[in-house]
Amino acid sequence: MTTRRDAMRLLGAATLMGGQMAVAARSGAAPAAANGTAWQVVTSAPGADRFAARPLGAFQPAVQPPETDIAVFVDTSKRYQEVFGFGGAVTDAVAEVHATLTPAQQQAFLAAYFDPRAGLGYNILRTTIHSSDFGSGSYTYVRAGDRSLGSFSIAPDLKLRVPLLRAALASARAHGTDMRVFASPWSAPAWMKSNDSMFAGGSLLPAYRDTWARYIVKFVQAYEQAGIPLWGLSVQNEPMAKQKWESMIFSADEETRFLGDHLGPALRAAGLGGKKIIVWDHNRDLLPQRAATILADAKARPYIWGVGYHWYETWSGGEPMHRNVAAVHAAWPDVNLLMTEGCIEKFDPARLQDWSNGERYGREMIADLNAGSSGWVDWNMLLDSRGGPNHKNNFCFAPLHASDDGQLVFTPIYTAIGHFSRYIRPKARRVGATTSRSTLDATAFRNADGRLAVVVMNRSDQPQRYRLFVDRQEVTVEIPARALQTIVG
Repeated sequence: MTTRRDAMRLLGAATLMGGQMAVAARSGAAPAAANGTAWQVVTSAPGADRFAARPLGAFQPAVQPPETDIAVFVDTSKRYQEVFGFGGAVTDAVAEVHATLTPAQQQAFLAAYFDPRAGLGYNILRTTIHSSDFGSGSYTYVRAGDRSLGSFSIAPDLKLRVPLLRAALASARAHGTDMRVFASPWSAPAWMKSNDSMFAGGSLLPAYRDTWARYIVKFVQAYEQAGIPLWGLSVQNEPMAKQKWESMIFSADEETRFLGDHLGPALRAAGLGGKKIIVWDHNRDLLPQRAATILADAKARPYIWGVGYHWYETWSGGEPMHRNVAAVHAAWPDVNLLMTEGCIEKFDPARLQDWSNGERYGREMIADLNAGSSGWVDWNMLLDSRGGPNHKNNFCFAPLHASDDGQLVFTPIYTAIGHFSRYIRPKARRVGATTSRSTLDATAFRNADGRLAVVVMNRSDQPQRYRLFVDRQEVTVEIPARALQTIVG
């Protein structure tokens, strides 16, 4: 069991004071405008303080580096995609665990995620349409066989999930954040499906396409009546996955027809045509095929805001397929790409503070952003000491866990996300960033207020000294072994 003392020791720079999370003052300080007056280096490394900050040395006119020097090159004249934002998911599991925290720790949770200076500054939330695997049980909003949907009720969500979402929205508003909430279904009710089950895949029966579309419309209306305005929806979570938990199969053609002929028109008819629609919402491996099919359809395309994707194609031991993200971005540069779910699976409490978990997040986030993604949405924001609750025992890691005595435990995943979300803000624009060595990864963004944020990751087991070139200026920077570093100014 992880005690509060353990959590305090492992968290380092983040401390719990009077029930409120406070991050060391210098770590959260916003840099001055990018005029060379107040540059700062924020570094996290194994065994060291999180978000440890120090001033950056003075920039000098750049000179030609020899081949033997390590360098990171930033070219602010090269401008790429605009940032939509960063966020995570509020599932039933998150709400259930949040309810076990003390009131002080519940407030600490909100500060940890929504305070843009002392926390992660999230501006995106994802939630589910009825149940997913993460929660204590499986349920829908209607009685079996009710084609009229007269029995529709979100009563199960009103117990814990909706109150937490309200609190999250209030916290975001208090910090001046425009929060975007989107929802994803894992499965239609069993009686609408070919296998008569919420689980193990199955497909939506053609006779129920309109019914399922109306069900989703009712969900949007009910959530908005409950005080949760929805920015958008994804059509189906992981539409090509046959899982032991809630899942439903949509081929590319089926998703295209359901959106173009049923869901899109149903939303528009209900006065909800302004809701943003995310398609695919599954792994990078089949991303190009799904995008090519659905984006080429004249009826579906007008409803589509963007294409969502997950990172789980790496489960087979292959390399992450960021090249597919880049290929779709090159083919449809006007279509938003959003990483909508990722987590480290097979929860093991002995690995709760494993730095490699944070390293994976850092590597994936840099690669996704460099491939053209406009944002990054993590999976569960809070889980218990077993990596759940999950009614199918599909336990996993989260940025925050609750110890058995009801305290928040901050993990390296939280730290890794913070190196991006705290310093790369919505409406930032990616600029050119490359490295001279494969041991370093980098990405760079110009924020709307003019500040520059450069994220560098050292994947080697040795500390590195490198020359940071920003246009025609340079400065020498040191990065510890296996560290994440954000240079801001």
